[in-house]
Amino acid sequence: MSVNELYTKYTRVWIPDADDVWKAAEIVKDYKDGDPVLHLKLEDEMPLEYAVGPKSNPLPFLRNPDILVGENDLTALSYLHEPAVLHNLRVRFIESNHIYTYCGIVLVAINPYEQLQIYGEEVIEAYSGQNMGDMDPHIFAVAEEAYKQMARDERNQSIIVSGESGAGKTVSAKYAMRFFATVGGSANDANVEEKVLASSPIMEAIGNAKTTRNDNSSRFGKYIQIGFSRQYHIIGANMRTYLLEKSRVVFQAVDERNYHIFYQLCASASLPEFKDLGLTSAEDFTFTSLGENIFIEGVNDAEDFKKTREAFTLLGVKESSQISIFKVVASILHLGNVEICSERDGESCHISRDDPHLQHFCRLLGVEQKQMEHWLCHRKLATSAETYVKKMSSKQATNACNALAKHIYARMFDWIVEHINMSLQTSSKQHSFIGVLDIYGFETFEVNSFEQFCINYANEKLQQQFNSHVFKLEQEEYMKEQIPWTLIDFYDNQPCIDLIEARLGILDLLDEECKVPKGTEQNWAQKLYKQHSSSAHFQKPRMSNISFIIIHFADMVEYQCEGFLEKNRDTVYDEQINILKASQFQLVADLFHEKDDAAPSKSSRVNVRAAKSVPKAPNREHRKTVGHQFRSSLHLLMETLNATTPHYVRCIKPNDEKEAFSFDSRRAVQQLRACGVLETIRISAAGYPSRWTYPDFFSRYRVLLKKSDMMLSDKKQVCRNLLETLIKEPDMFQFGKTKIFFRAGQVAYLEKLRTDKFRAACIKIQKTVRGWLQRVRYRKIRKSAITIQRYGRGYLARRYAEFLRLSRAALICQKQYRMVRDRRAFLRVRQAVVTIQAYSRGMYTRRIFKEFLLHHKAMIIQRSVRGWLARKKFQRARNAAVIIQCAFRRTRAKKQLQQLKIEARSAQHLKNLNSGMENKIVQLQRKMDDQSKGYRNQNEQLVQQNSGLGLEVNKLQKQLELMKSQQVEGGQLLSLQEELERLREELKDTNAERKRMEEEHGSEKLTLQQRVKELETENGLLKSEKEELNQRILQHSQSSEVDGSNASQREASLQTELDAERQRYQNLLKEFSRLEQRYDNLKEEESLSKFQPGHRRNPSNQSSLESDSNYTSISTSEVGDTEDAIQLVEEMGVEKAAMDISLFMKLQKRVRELETERKRLQLSVDKMEELNKRKSSESRSPTSEQEKADYAYNNLKRQELETENKKLKNDLNALSKAVAERASQNNSSSELQDSYNLLLSQLKSANEELDARKEEVLILRTQIVSTAQLLEKNDLIDSDNVPEVNNSKEPVDKEEAVKAYQGLVSQQDWGSLNEDGELALAYQGLKQVARLLEAQLQSQARKHKDELEALHTQNELLKDDIEKKQEIINSYSSLSPEAQVEYSIQQEITRLTNDNLDLKELVEKLEKNERKLKKQLRIYMKKVQELEAAQAAAQSSRPRPELSRQVTVQRKEKDFEGMLEYYKEDEALLLKTLISDIRPNTVSATVPCLPAYILFMCIRHADYINDDQKVESLLTSTINAIKKVLKKNNDDFEMTSFWLANTSRLLHCLKQYSGDEAFMTQNTSKQNEHCLKNFDLAEYRQVLSDLSIQIYQQLIKVAEGIIQPMTVSAMLESESIPSLAGVKPMGYRNRSSSMDLDAGGPTSYTLETLIRQLGQFHSIMRDHGLDPEIVGQVVRQLFHCINAVTLNNLLLRKDVCSWSAGMQLRYNTSQMEEWLRANNLYQSKAAATLEPIIQAAQLLQVKKKTTQDAEAICSLCTSLTTQQIVKILNLYTPLNEFEERVTVSFIRNIQNNLQERNDPPQLLLDTKQQFPVLFPYTPSALSLETLHIPATLRLDFLTRV
Repeated sequence: MSVNELYTKYTRVWIPDADDVWKAAEIVKDYKDGDPVLHLKLEDEMPLEYAVGPKSNPLPFLRNPDILVGENDLTALSYLHEPAVLHNLRVRFIESNHIYTYCGIVLVAINPYEQLQIYGEEVIEAYSGQNMGDMDPHIFAVAEEAYKQMARDERNQSIIVSGESGAGKTVSAKYAMRFFATVGGSANDANVEEKVLASSPIMEAIGNAKTTRNDNSSRFGKYIQIGFSRQYHIIGANMRTYLLEKSRVVFQAVDERNYHIFYQLCASASLPEFKDLGLTSAEDFTFTSLGENIFIEGVNDAEDFKKTREAFTLLGVKESSQISIFKVVASILHLGNVEICSERDGESCHISRDDPHLQHFCRLLGVEQKQMEHWLCHRKLATSAETYVKKMSSKQATNACNALAKHIYARMFDWIVEHINMSLQTSSKQHSFIGVLDIYGFETFEVNSFEQFCINYANEKLQQQFNSHVFKLEQEEYMKEQIPWTLIDFYDNQPCIDLIEARLGILDLLDEECKVPKGTEQNWAQKLYKQHSSSAHFQKPRMSNISFIIIHFADMVEYQCEGFLEKNRDTVYDEQINILKASQFQLVADLFHEKDDAAPSKSSRVNVRAAKSVPKAPNREHRKTVGHQFRSSLHLLMETLNATTPHYVRCIKPNDEKEAFSFDSRRAVQQLRACGVLETIRISAAGYPSRWTYPDFFSRYRVLLKKSDMMLSDKKQVCRNLLETLIKEPDMFQFGKTKIFFRAGQVAYLEKLRTDKFRAACIKIQKTVRGWLQRVRYRKIRKSAITIQRYGRGYLARRYAEFLRLSRAALICQKQYRMVRDRRAFLRVRQAVVTIQAYSRGMYTRRIFKEFLLHHKAMIIQRSVRGWLARKKFQRARNAAVIIQCAFRRTRAKKQLQQLKIEARSAQHLKNLNSGMENKIVQLQRKMDDQSKGYRNQNEQLVQQNSGLGLEVNKLQKQLELMKSQQVEGGQLLSLQEELERLREELKDTNAERKRMEEEHGSEKLTLQQRVKELETENGLLKSEKEELNQRILQHSQSSEVDGSNASQREASLQTELDAERQRYQNLLKEFSRLEQRYDNLKEEESLSKFQPGHRRNPSNQSSLESDSNYTSISTSEVGDTEDAIQLVEEMGVEKAAMDISLFMKLQKRVRELETERKRLQLSVDKMEELNKRKSSESRSPTSEQEKADYAYNNLKRQELETENKKLKNDLNALSKAVAERASQNNSSSELQDSYNLLLSQLKSANEELDARKEEVLILRTQIVSTAQLLEKNDLIDSDNVPEVNNSKEPVDKEEAVKAYQGLVSQQDWGSLNEDGELALAYQGLKQVARLLEAQLQSQARKHKDELEALHTQNELLKDDIEKKQEIINSYSSLSPEAQVEYSIQQEITRLTNDNLDLKELVEKLEKNERKLKKQLRIYMKKVQELEAAQAAAQSSRPRPELSRQVTVQRKEKDFEGMLEYYKEDEALLLKTLISDIRPNTVSATVPCLPAYILFMCIRHADYINDDQKVESLLTSTINAIKKVLKKNNDDFEMTSFWLANTSRLLHCLKQYSGDEAFMTQNTSKQNEHCLKNFDLAEYRQVLSDLSIQIYQQLIKVAEGIIQPMTVSAMLESESIPSLAGVKPMGYRNRSSSMDLDAGGPTSYTLETLIRQLGQFHSIMRDHGLDPEIVGQVVRQLFHCINAVTLNNLLLRKDVCSWSAGMQLRYNTSQMEEWLRANNLYQSKAAATLEPIIQAAQLLQVKKKTTQDAEAICSLCTSLTTQQIVKILNLYTPLNEFEERVTVSFIRNIQNNLQERNDPPQLLLDTKQQFPVLFPYTPSALSLETLHIPATLRLDFLTRV
């Protein structure tokens, strides 16, 4: 392309500037070749005429398109030159806050002077395993590239970190080592990676210091080799140091400090262990106060000293050695304060013997003070003939002291480095290593001395190696792509290196001058001028004779010769060293011990073969010079680097003021020139710097193709045709195998063509759209004009019609007006006449009315006065009656009030009154009506009786008269008179009774009416109270709605705490499983190491009792008894003991002891019974024996239950109460509630089992007592003969006990029972028990007699009660009907109340009896089970003596109870068939979780036969077998899912059939019958729960391992919406050195692949019968992993932060949500985990310009942190010219709006975070008796029971 095509109008260029180095401008007029001036316009719109000349002032550099600005890789820029590089770095650093940028193979790191959250563990995890270029530039990307190349190519690697002081070299090297320590952690417990990181604080303390440019400047160079094993784990490390700045020990410039260790030690001088050092503040010592500032802002020296000591301890340095090191450091400080006094002659000096600092110096180093005092002021001179001592002047002595101090510090530095290397070394063989070189960059100051000379010499060597490596990579790239290439001319600095190190070079002449006895810097300078004046890289200054100039690759540096010889010699007098060698402290003596093979680095150990031999020194003295040592060590370093693959990190210091994110262009350009970045750019620009793959080029520039070319299928040929058409010069591009290579500027030219094409297309579109808009506008105007004309004509017509209407209306109005006027005149006259008549007539009428009114008022007054007088009189009478009534009613009301108060104390009273008030009122009204009716009937009856009595009286009178007439005897007359009187009295009484009843009825009626009124009033009050309560409830509900948000927040916080607690527990479980796995691995390694051929494991060396589950066994033989448990409760406290599971195990131990005691007593009972039957001559009736046994049983039960059992129950109740209190105090935690329920269930089961055992013991003891009573009567004992047992004459309990005993104990045990007279001793004890029981029976008989007397008394009382009730009945019959009704109601209520109480008592008694019967039934069931077990055991044995047992077996086979029986020896076969060898597809067509059901049915049978060892063995072996299977298939998702489903189902079965009421609510009656009878497996439920959690975590790990490689490619890179994403230049992205070419490059996954994989996971879990809740949790965890990986990659990749990428991402997430809905998983909270990535996609799509946009973004991105939002906005990159970048001001606005957020500091999400898993209880509806076992499982040895 010609100049005329490039420098056209609107083209942007760079012009030089004195302040900013380069300034941007824009061409305002096309440039023609030969024009002397280029017309420009600056960014501030200022015009500029830029002079252009062919030689003096060439054309300015062209600017890159905006689309290329801010690229991750500088080599991706189209125009590669200094201003483009500088601008790109500035934009990335200032606007985007990106401190890392690639420049080819170099990582440019700019020091931000601010702590950034980009170095956490999550960032290391994100970069681990990624190709260099896939993610944003980072030091971790370089470290990962080195680690991958070491593993893939099996070649050692090096990371070279360089830069000037303050650029961040040490920090970068530290982060690189942290990456290696994290990724390649040691495989054993050596913790080498921690030691490697721990060496940093030590080296910073002894080798770093504050300078004017850096607060923590490394004053030495170091090369750390990190060794790796064949598995690429860190096994060791080694460190080499270079050129320690010893002069800093004795001199510091202003505002600088000495090494940190001095200030740290002074800051900690007050510690007790440092009292002997004699230290004070650092200001008091010369060596630490020369810089006049002993503090560093933000640094605590005391705290740093603690870290230093901790690092020493971690590296294995003993405390004594540390104290010795600190003594040496303190002695150096004291040596600097030694005062050397000059003598008068000036040629000699002396030191005061009382100098305290000299005393401290000698004491701390353990040397003689007198000798040290002498040789500090004298020196020994040796000639060929003699040796003599010479005095030194004060200046010479001071220099000698300083030299001694530097030498001591250097020796101590070497000793520490050597011991660090010893602690980092390992005995394992090193397979490969990665070296990290932290070395000083190119330096130039106003005064440059020997240190700057050595530093720049080292940088010359490194730059030469860097140039050759870059050229080699370029050459390899061209050869790999098979394109022709020519030799690129690059700068070779070998002449400059030869000037320094060649024969008779600067270093040789310096060493030669140092050998001359009186050599001076002037002589050395003259030799340099003479020898090298002809060199192109050497110059002599014009104004100086003691300095020289070297033209380095970076700059021209002038060195001052003063001090070169002294620093090169590094002279220390031998006399002083000999004194230190004789120190009484071994460490001090070892510091100065000379080794025979003195190497440049005493602790170096190199494992690489040198490319060429190191030049040997001619003699020993030459080898001792500092220059020679540095040259040798540098040669060794370069050989090491040449034998490795180097990786480069160039650190840039952006400004000298240490301001955060401030960029000084001049300082940056100086460093870019010095560090070789621009040289890399120049080498790249000399070749083909821009490289595009064919698909990317076709996708980007297909807009430039013709339609015919688009139809071709060969994309490569299409690209060739296009380029040959667009670019006429064939040398401007080359076609490789996979890429197209372009010269510099060609991509910009293509971008210009593409932009022009787009611009032309836009103009065409605009033209068409504008024409269409104008046509539409014309049609609208024409249509509007026609409409206006139509409306105008209509308006004129309507106006004329209106005129005609108005004219006609005017005529009508005139006519009407005249008519109205005349009519109004007539009406006015008529109205006046009528008014006059009305007023006159009214006047006369009012007069008559007034007279009548006065008469009427007088009558009213009279009437009112008379009425008032009458009412007054009536009121006085009424008030008197009312007062009397009130007094009476008050008295009665007080009594009623007290009664009502008593009744009203209960809240139920008001409720009852309110609930039945209306019904009661209706009943009372009905009752009043009934009583009124009855009253009328009674009146009628009384009238009839009165009439009858009157007739009878008349009749009697007539008879009396007749008798008188007949003259009857006087006695009869008297009797008749008496009878008449009696009848009259009865009549009077009847009348009186009638009146009384009438009065009572009236009073009762009034009372009832009053009561009704009161009830109505009370009902009204209750209704009002009810309304008030409703209003309060409404207000409360409203207030609760107001507080709803707070409640929801509290609930959310509680849920978060619960999840955190679960997460901690599951993390501990995960760590436990990891340690368990590690332990198993160590055991396997140990077994392999100790394996001997022919060794067989036998039962003696197998650990069958140990459980791999590492949980306590169910067997309680190892726990204490109940008394120990109670004592433990008293010691620990009730609350602590409530949560101790071991206590319940102790209770179970107690139960088992009772079982043992029962068996022992059973044996004694059997023996005593048989002895009794043989010697007994007379038999006792079963009835009397049963009565005696009952008496004894009751006595024993009362004693036992009142002593031990009650004590145990009280303790257990106290424990349960404490558990309940703790649960109520922590009711917010559901896990504590679960544990509380678990403990209560265990407590309940233990208590029930204890009661059952005690019942059995009591029954057996009763049998013993009855037997003892028989023996006392017979009084004969014969222990040798045992007769047969007659079961017909024994009690039922004894008969069953004997049968159970016969089933468990063989006849051989009888002989062993009576050994050593045990039976006689037992009989004596039973005899005493019998006497005691006899006394108790007598007292019981007396009590029974007293109870009979009490019953007689109660009978008499009942008789009296019956008589009273009879009287009540008689009186009831004489009552009136109303009174009878009332009385009957009261009696009925009383009866119902008594019946209710009786029923309650009866229910309680029945419940007690039921519990008692259940206990007895349990005992009987247990005996039956033992008997059946004995029968089964007898059947299983080879000789089967009893054939009658077969009937029982047949009955069991017919009646299947959902159990499976197996023999103990078949347990291994069962587990092998059902766990080890089974495959999920084997049982895919059967019931899900079939192995779990089969195992549980086997456990049920073991529980049924009460075989605890069998239960324990089966469960323990099952758990261990599952663990082994999972360990064997640790990467098989299907197998892991299968056993997660079976383990959780087995856990649910143990809960469902445990017998706990909480788990039996959904069981059928048949399932409740199948519950476990004898064992509480709560502990094994906990073990299985933990195992389920471990399997779940393994399942998540396997699934995430499959999902993670697909996530980035499927979610971010695949084009789900075709042709949406644009393509940008990618620079070195996916370059060949970052990929494994043997594997065919990285695999590309699509979104469909990811969704298909998720669907496969879901179908596998669903087919295996995994609970839907657990499936939802698995999917939620996987979606969290997808979200975290996607968002982390989005935050670390600039190429996917664009509008089109946001659209693709949003579409992908919507497809994921649609998959959740299709599989009914949307409610599993999995969709919520995608919220951050959804908001990130929306953030990429929304507008990002105005303040409103910023507020919308803040309200939208609630799930993203502030750092993440700002990071995405900084990474946002337009893909074409029509998009705009996000401005810095907009990002600052976002940050200001988000200041109130309290977001976590980390940038990336934790991909390893796991949500706490919950296993909800899901009972099975499957009936165990209906389960079918397929024959393919080969479980024929299992028998249905």
